[in-house]
Amino acid sequence: MIDSNGNLLIAKSDKDLFLVPKMSNRHGLVAGATGTGKTVTLQTLAETFSSIGVPVIMADVKGDLSGIAKPAGENPKVAARLQELNLQGYSPQGFPVCFWDIYGEQGHPLRTTISEMGPLLLSRLLNLNEVQAGVLTLVFKIADDSDLLLLDLKDLRKILEFVGEHRDEYTNEYGNISSASIGTIQRGLLTLEEQGADNFFGEPALDIMDFIQTDAKGKGVMNILAADKLMLSPGLYSTFLLWLLSELFEQLPEVGDLDKPKLVFFFDEAHLLFTEAPKVLLEKIEQVVRLVRSKGVGVYFVTQNPIDIPDTVLGQLGNRVQHALRAFTPRDQKAVRSAAETFRPNPKFKVEEVITELGVGIALVSLLDEKGIPGMVEMARIVPPQSQIGPISPDERSRIIRSSVIHGVYEKLIDRESAYEILEKRFAKEDAEKKEQEELLKKAREEKLKRTAQGTSGGGMMGDLAKTMGRTITRQVGNELGRTLVRGVLGSLIAGALGGALRKRR
Repeated sequence: MIDSNGNLLIAKSDKDLFLVPKMSNRHGLVAGATGTGKTVTLQTLAETFSSIGVPVIMADVKGDLSGIAKPAGENPKVAARLQELNLQGYSPQGFPVCFWDIYGEQGHPLRTTISEMGPLLLSRLLNLNEVQAGVLTLVFKIADDSDLLLLDLKDLRKILEFVGEHRDEYTNEYGNISSASIGTIQRGLLTLEEQGADNFFGEPALDIMDFIQTDAKGKGVMNILAADKLMLSPGLYSTFLLWLLSELFEQLPEVGDLDKPKLVFFFDEAHLLFTEAPKVLLEKIEQVVRLVRSKGVGVYFVTQNPIDIPDTVLGQLGNRVQHALRAFTPRDQKAVRSAAETFRPNPKFKVEEVITELGVGIALVSLLDEKGIPGMVEMARIVPPQSQIGPISPDERSRIIRSSVIHGVYEKLIDRESAYEILEKRFAKEDAEKKEQEELLKKAREEKLKRTAQGTSGGGMMGDLAKTMGRTITRQVGNELGRTLVRGVLGSLIAGALGGALRKRR
């Protein structure tokens, strides 16, 4: 719901707490233990953005966000919350959605190319060490220099095979290329295929502008990524979302400070993004989060503990909704203290104490005001969603997918000529040349053996003939015919041997 100034009602304590659209791209955090109401808060935030014409991207990790497309029905908990908050102007309604799924099962297929993903994110996806990541970067460089398009996994496999077989030729120009590293990368690709990642790489690749759409009523379209199956491969899930974020950063133009964001990106299960991420990747994430605001994009991380987010990123998250935390372990206690310290204190209560006692749907809320100053933390009840809490039926989902304006754009896979096809022809040509050389060598060996056999047999006959002719020459040494036969028939074969004898007899 929206007030007269266009601000978005998020929660209520003894006063209304509004999210200022102009400050929405200063990013945010939704945190809390499992079962404390993070998903409902996410749904409420997404609805408020959509209602002012801001498109949203979010991953449906649990499979229950599809209900956003349908007006809220009878729900006793929602009814109780509405009565408790005495909300005016609340009306159940559905919101425009577009379903996506990299597996193409519960939404439009969502793909990118190997080249667009790049060696840095692929290295993380393949869990490569520094040396192996360096080799993968060299392979990308060789592909670029050779005008070889890397579109899908078979392209990458083929270029790895080619570079592996010709690595000695590239050493001087590109540096050492370890065959062991090539093998590790190839094995990693097999693992990716088993996880279904081959569905993600290919064409037609996603046009990022298809995420930035509004419907006929001016509401922002909610792009919901089916992630319940994707979450079975946490590395693929987090790398995919990071790729989406980096694509937004790279492709969208600079727009400065807008009255409202062009797009809001919710990153659920955000801890997966930072788990075991190498330093170079963490630095890239920090840079993207810091600078993507100038592209008009707001990023909201959703996670269980604030300590899951590195301090360099956490410090950039101005709008915060903190649900209950549990303090069963020393790490949990540290998370409670860290979360409490990040809020602007409220003299009415001690944050560190109440943060473990919050009920479901109740949170500590601190939002930026019109000047970008964090508001004093308030213990508040989150406004319930206007759409259905829980999933819609598979048939309802299918109807929405078929009626989408982009239906048919991404459904058919395109496999144009790229590195795989080009290198296949090159390998075929090399095999043909190799076979031709082998045939020539085989014929040469056979010819040599034949000549050797003939030479051995001819040598015995020639020896006998030489002896006979030698005796004839001895008997007819003055005969001109004999001398002619020696020079003409046997020539140098026996001339040297008989020369001395002939001179002697003369």
